[in-house]
Amino acid sequence: MTDTDLFQPGTTVVRRDVHAGRVWTAMPQRVVADTGHVLTLAYWPGIESLAPTTWITATRTGDDTTRKQGLEDLAAGTWTLGRYRWEGTELLSHFLVGEWFSVHCFQDAVTKEPLRWYVNFEMPYQRRPGIGIDTLDLCLDLVVTPDQSGHYWKDREEYSQLRRLGVVDDYLHHQVERACGRAITMLDNRTGPFAADWPTWAPDPSWPLPELPDDADDAAAPLAPYRS
Repeated sequence: MTDTDLFQPGTTVVRRDVHAGRVWTAMPQRVVADTGHVLTLAYWPGIESLAPTTWITATRTGDDTTRKQGLEDLAAGTWTLGRYRWEGTELLSHFLVGEWFSVHCFQDAVTKEPLRWYVNFEMPYQRRPGIGIDTLDLCLDLVVTPDQSGHYWKDREEYSQLRRLGVVDDYLHHQVERACGRAITMLDNRTGPFAADWPTWAPDPSWPLPELPDDADDAAAPLAPYRS
């Protein structure tokens, strides 16, 4: 990879979830840094993104049934996208090239209080020139305390549902299991994004809100085959 392939700090990229050639989510974010090995993005309140309408409803109402229906729609390819605005928290996100998870730091947008580290298990991201990065959230998450002293697993039921629906096949499941081990080892050894203490950061006041391009939900190129 050459320097010209890297995303430049301050520019907007769109992080998308794609499945079966369709966009499932699209989140415009600001590039903080891009080394070619780790891509660091920022996301904060007021940014407008795309997500399945079932997810938007479930987030607003806490309706677990609607959330489960969203995964059924994902498997069937029948979801509908809607727009929503992020509220409440700021995220500093680290995407590791070739890895089956990303690491996010959530903090309160008003007080800047550290809330949690969040390990999101997902397909290894792929760069899309002129767009950003494409991946697929596999629903399983690891939540870590700000001081890294404790952690717990989240959304195991949703992950099991994706297994039953066939979205996560046996090969994918094996990759996720291995990634879980790597994430825990990284946390225990304080390596990767966990090597430093909680990052002190805030969105640059001069940054305008990243905006979705008009073609953010256009048909998506399939993710490259993950079997090798």
